Amino acid sequence: MECFKNIGNLTLKQVLQNLKSGETILADVPVPLAGQGDLLIRTARTLVSAGTERMLVDFGKANLLDKARQQPDKVRMVLDKVKTDGLMPTLKTVQNKLDQPLPLGYCNVGTVLDVGKNVKGISTGERVVSNGKHAEVVSVPTNLCAKIPDSVSDDEAAFTVIGAIALQGIRLVAPTLGETVVVIGLGLIGLITVQLLRANGCRVLGIDMDPEKTALAREFGAETVDLSKGEDPLQAAEVFSRGRGVDAVIITTSTKSNEPVSQGAKMCRKRGRIVLVGVTGLELSRADFFEKELTFQVSCSYGPGRYDPNYEEKGQDYPVGFVRWTEQRNFEAVLDMMASGALDVKPLISHRFSLDEALKGYELLAEGKAGLGMLLEYPSPDEKPDRELLNRTVKLVESAADATPAAPVVGFVGAGNYAGSVLIPAFKSGGGRLRSVASSGGVSGVHFGKKHGFEESTTDTNALFGSEEINTVVVATRHDSHYGFTQKAIDHGKHLFVEKPLCLTMGELEDIESAYRAKNGQGSAPKIMVGFNRRFAPQVKKMKELLSGVSEPKSFIMTVNAGAIPADHWTQDAEIGGGRIIGEACHFVDLLRYLAGASIVGHSATFMDSNSGVAITSDKASFTLSFADGSFGTVHYLANGHKSFPKERLEVFAGGKVLQLDNFRKLTGYGWKGFRKLNLRSQDKGQNACAKEFLDAISNGSPSPISFEELVEVSRVTIEIAESQKAGS
Repeated sequence: MECFKNIGNLTLKQVLQNLKSGETILADVPVPLAGQGDLLIRTARTLVSAGTERMLVDFGKANLLDKARQQPDKVRMVLDKVKTDGLMPTLKTVQNKLDQPLPLGYCNVGTVLDVGKNVKGISTGERVVSNGKHAEVVSVPTNLCAKIPDSVSDDEAAFTVIGAIALQGIRLVAPTLGETVVVIGLGLIGLITVQLLRANGCRVLGIDMDPEKTALAREFGAETVDLSKGEDPLQAAEVFSRGRGVDAVIITTSTKSNEPVSQGAKMCRKRGRIVLVGVTGLELSRADFFEKELTFQVSCSYGPGRYDPNYEEKGQDYPVGFVRWTEQRNFEAVLDMMASGALDVKPLISHRFSLDEALKGYELLAEGKAGLGMLLEYPSPDEKPDRELLNRTVKLVESAADATPAAPVVGFVGAGNYAGSVLIPAFKSGGGRLRSVASSGGVSGVHFGKKHGFEESTTDTNALFGSEEINTVVVATRHDSHYGFTQKAIDHGKHLFVEKPLCLTMGELEDIESAYRAKNGQGSAPKIMVGFNRRFAPQVKKMKELLSGVSEPKSFIMTVNAGAIPADHWTQDAEIGGGRIIGEACHFVDLLRYLAGASIVGHSATFMDSNSGVAITSDKASFTLSFADGSFGTVHYLANGHKSFPKERLEVFAGGKVLQLDNFRKLTGYGWKGFRKLNLRSQDKGQNACAKEFLDAISNGSPSPISFEELVEVSRVTIEIAESQKAGS
């Protein structure tokens, strides 16, 4: 991860892991951007999660073959992609994914520096816990934070998130006073589980291989089984339960073995309960569960709300009358237990490292010598004032990148996977001078900024639009932000390349059109471009050339095997992603519009019936476009196919001839004089050519590769198609 080293003027430090090389580094990054529902927190302590973080470190250090063995489901996805896209593009995708730095940590304690305008109940200057990363400053959604009681120290509070994981497992077991509960695995979570169960009035039997951990469990009031001494857990559980079988088992160990679940089932009484908090093999014996009518449940992290974007990202809390214990309220409950003295985590602290020495701690972690609770201690405000941590724009290179004087000066807004692996390289190879890259978290911006030669990285998007030097802005952010950035680019007179879509609603489109025409009337309209790259693909260019000799109307059949995306993914959210018709199917509206060479005069659409029982029906549609020259085209946009089938196939029937394009690799002609096929060794969807033609238009002062009128037309038709489902439902 050389891209994070020797940057010089960055002052905010963060622990990152490279899953490609296995290297753990202490990186310099700019301060993250805090959203409307977020807290900006200056960190005082973080707790290293030995289980989770060691797993990530070990995975990173493994070779590619071992990585594949650990993730067989991902291997199947890769093999499917090889079949459709080819070997080299697939390898490039995998390498790019592994090369991106992964921020470590999820147990953070700090002081609030700033609050978003939608945050209530927490003010600047207050101490809070959160699932923030190992970084000097973090930005965390408010529902993933909780205020710390005055009587709880920073050291103790650092165990809150781990404690919430333990507490959620206990809540699923639902123990009652006097019940017998076995805890298998006495790491951090297991030992906290022991204490919370004891506070709940339960008798507890703890099981582990480590004598030191079993000794701690006994100090916390549990009876124990030390597996290193050959003690029999089943016999111990029989005696412990007075021959009745235990009421419940909580598994907090991490192993590939099925043994913990099997033992848990054998220990339980009839209709006992087993909850898995850790990680184990899950080849269950039906006989063990059937005869006793046991229940088995897997616990989800900190509690209700975890991985729900409405709760975590949008700040929509669950009503307390219906969901008493959310992840945030579990944080509060753990802190209350610490404040009362019922939960004592001080004996769990085995190591301390200053942030500057954090990598020494990770060396111990990799060697399996991390002990229990490893705390990272951060500089105090006296040692490093707040102002030294709040730098939002940072220099990446000592001098400007080599570029011709006429080269467009480019600023990127967004540094996600697609931007970093496709768009930025395309603009670099197209001859743009890469001036600044903005990302909300800072990490990805610095990573891709150094990797591709940007002069600076920032978390301040306004700086890009306000820069007198930058004349071209590329927007590669979530779809709901495109409208605002487009308006800002027009207002500031910046040439704009916005990764599709242009906007999400008809009202937004009308505003953009009005603003652009006002600027155009003043003779100062910038060039606006949407990333409709498929029309720039070499095989599509060949199709256009061949079709130009056909005077009669054409028929198009576009089949898109879009692939399933979960209902809670942001692209499916109408407010954030706009749905997949607006978010992706716009590509194919533009592609057919380009090949037809005539304006769209009509359209109709059919969607899967919303009463079909399928969770998402808006991404299973067929729509037909009618063109002014009499041509028509049908797009089958389907998210219910298999990944091994090619993603995109286009067939064109025209003048007694046929063209068939398979996944932008194989173009076959039927009946064309002098043309039979144009096959590529690897897929080319035209991203590089798209960026270059846009940059060339800026350099040469020539018209934009796609006229503004055509961009508006394609955007309008796509929005109308998406809205037709709502009108018909």
